[in-house]
Amino acid sequence: MLGLQSAPAVGQPGPPSGTAAAAQVLTWTAGDDITKYTTAPATAVAGPATIVFENSTATGNTTGMPHTLTFDTSDPEYNNDVQLNILANPNDDQGGRHTAEVTLTPGRYRYYCTIPGHGQMQGILVVTEGGGEDTTAPEASAHVSGTQNTQGQYVGSASVAVHATDEGGSGVDRVEYAVGDAGVWQPYTNPVVVDQVGDHKVRYRAFDKAGNVSAEKSVEFTVVAPQSDDTTPPETSATVSGEQNPDGTYIDMATVTVSASDTGSGVNTVQYAIGSGAWQTYTAPVMVHQAGTHTVRYRATDKAGNVAAEKSVGFTVVAAPPQDTTPPVTGVAVEGTKNSDGAYVGNAKVTVTAADEGGSGVDRIEYSLDGGPYLAYGGPVVVDRAGTHTLAYRATDKAGNTSTARSVTFTVVSSQVPAPNCPEFDERTTVIVGTADSGVPNRVTGNRCRIGELIEDEKEWTSHALFLKHVRTVLDRLLKQGVIDEREYDAVQEAARASGIGRPGQTEGYRKILDGSAESFAKWQHVGGGSFALGADGTITSGTTRPGLGMLWFPQRKYGDFSLRLQWRDDAPGTANANSGVFVRFPWVHDQPEESRPEWVAIKYGHEVQVLDRPDGDMYKTGSVYGFDRVGLAGAGVTQKGTWNDYEIRVVDQHYSVYRNGVLINEFDNTGGQEFYPPRSDDPGTDGRRFASGYIGLQVHGTTDVISYRDIRIKEL
Repeated sequence: MLGLQSAPAVGQPGPPSGTAAAAQVLTWTAGDDITKYTTAPATAVAGPATIVFENSTATGNTTGMPHTLTFDTSDPEYNNDVQLNILANPNDDQGGRHTAEVTLTPGRYRYYCTIPGHGQMQGILVVTEGGGEDTTAPEASAHVSGTQNTQGQYVGSASVAVHATDEGGSGVDRVEYAVGDAGVWQPYTNPVVVDQVGDHKVRYRAFDKAGNVSAEKSVEFTVVAPQSDDTTPPETSATVSGEQNPDGTYIDMATVTVSASDTGSGVNTVQYAIGSGAWQTYTAPVMVHQAGTHTVRYRATDKAGNVAAEKSVGFTVVAAPPQDTTPPVTGVAVEGTKNSDGAYVGNAKVTVTAADEGGSGVDRIEYSLDGGPYLAYGGPVVVDRAGTHTLAYRATDKAGNTSTARSVTFTVVSSQVPAPNCPEFDERTTVIVGTADSGVPNRVTGNRCRIGELIEDEKEWTSHALFLKHVRTVLDRLLKQGVIDEREYDAVQEAARASGIGRPGQTEGYRKILDGSAESFAKWQHVGGGSFALGADGTITSGTTRPGLGMLWFPQRKYGDFSLRLQWRDDAPGTANANSGVFVRFPWVHDQPEESRPEWVAIKYGHEVQVLDRPDGDMYKTGSVYGFDRVGLAGAGVTQKGTWNDYEIRVVDQHYSVYRNGVLINEFDNTGGQEFYPPRSDDPGTDGRRFASGYIGLQVHGTTDVISYRDIRIKEL
């Protein structure tokens, strides 16, 4: 999900002028955390209340991110009589602090935040009758069971069952337990089984729905190993890992991982000691940061009491050399024949240089021509297309420092002839007809249009024969002009035949920008969190290991009016539904004010066409234009999870049409500005409309929002 419908602070009507405000004040605050509110009340008393929601610098918001406080009125399990939707931003006219007067009734209210990536920002407010608030803590008890010997010790394992009751009226909310005095509290769901030999203590407590917590209690017991003839100690081993110098020393840190196995009674404990230090219980790899030579000793004990012989590993840790934090210094030179106006006649040759004084050395130089993607610089760039051009350049050293992008602007003229008016725009390196690559260089012709721009393979042709006739006409002229030779003539003609353009059932004019090949996938770029991976069947699927909100976008070309077609499939685990979306018409994501979070450029300055079949949660379902135009699931025609859906997004001027499986599910006319972020100063619409052209992207929303895409193709209208 992306964006949020802007709304003022809404609640039940406040008291008349001059009437005292409600005595009950309930305060929520938000900060930089994207998973929970900073503070939130758990209980309240039925009757009038003043809701205070603050998301400001004072409450910890240093990023300027907006947050909302919304009461859910769609779920019958919760009270739905308070309409509350407050949007707070540290930079708004109230400094992020908003209030609303409401009247609460007994029961439970669910509240949540709908800002992108904040699905876990939610909670429950329990409202009780005035004077009848539950102030009595629950009662908790525990019972230990298992096979005992004559000394009362548990043989092999012990099971601890915890029970809780609440007589205060609100009911038990949850039970927690912890193993040992220093153990971390954990949710109790099933009896706790302890099978490690030794003395143990299990602490427990209970909470009711009014927030009361019982006094902490505990049970203590001893687990002993079953009688066994096991006399063989465990097998142990250890490995050392980390970044190493050529001499084998470890840079800044070494990690020691200890392993133990026992085929008899089983491993009971593993211990380690650093140098001559005391033995400690091993629970996770041991990280040694201090510079110097170290020895880590280790041993293990099985449940029959057999102790493995002590072993050790030795290694040396050294401090890392001073880090290079200085980016390279770049320079540029433009050469060529100039006319009296300073324009370059015919072409201009741009040479970029870089030197690194930080010590690590220059790793790469990149350049971007006329706002295009950054490309690897391998030598002077020759620009021979007439017009004014801007070449941006930057360099990165081997320590990862990147210089600030600089640019040079120049003009190329060809006998004062204006820029060519080509039938299509096609800057690809070879002549590709439809999806068939001829292998012929896509060179500039005599009229300064490239060969591919004259083919017009994105045009809708009424028949394949008519398209082939057009291609022959173009090739005949180019052959006569000496632009191509006979071999190239035949290669382009064969590609035109293979394209099938104009045949019934063909997607005439659509150009595949993701066809399932590694070469096609490599042309896309990922920014932000999350990830997409290419499968063996040509499907790209969002990852489940890298968290965060991010975007895979196609930086090769901007699109104005277009029809975008693709297929998507909800592959979220379990019963959950994936949350994703298709971004359109957003500007170049780098070198924007959001450089530190480039994925937000699409959110703030483009449009997201939502993909979300979940019946609850976010109010923007599949087909919605996020933050502007909602579509319900009934209109979207939900398919079963794991089923491929055809999606078409048609954009003409500021009119958006969304089709799902051939059915029109949404139409939207964008006549106003973005509701959560102010329009850019260079936005072309005087009324704050979105950009008239931009890039295409796919959203990855989080580790559980697993979504797959394939067969992405686009046609300019």
